[in-house]
Amino acid sequence: MCKPVIVCVDDEKIVLQSLKAQLKAAFGDAYLYEVAEDGNEALELIKELQDEEMKILLIVSDWLMPGMKGDELLIRVHQAFPNIIKIMLTGQADEEAIARAKEQANIHSCLYKPWAEEELIATIQSALAKL
Repeated sequence: MCKPVIVCVDDEKIVLQSLKAQLKAAFGDAYLYEVAEDGNEALELIKELQDEEMKILLIVSDWLMPGMKGDELLIRVHQAFPNIIKIMLTGQADEEAIARAKEQANIHSCLYKPWAEEELIATIQSALAKL
């Protein structure tokens, strides 16, 4: 049985590296950690993981990215895979985008950049506890 997957989406490589490092430090080898640099890449990655019958537990997505914004990505993920837990991470999302993501993507939480590692980990732990 493959390990469950946590997906991080952000257009800044340094943010992806930080997220991955913090998740690995907190959860170790309990999960696989995959990253994507934009919404379209994330959708392709999620499709590939699904095709390989890997279980995606959670997605952490930035809001402001080129092409597809994070709220649109999370709404599309929710429509196709409602059981994936969705967390939005943003420095710049407007209140309408956050409200839309809560309403249409059923996001678990919205964290603001720069995030506190403790808050990120606590949010993810509370989300995973619902599974």
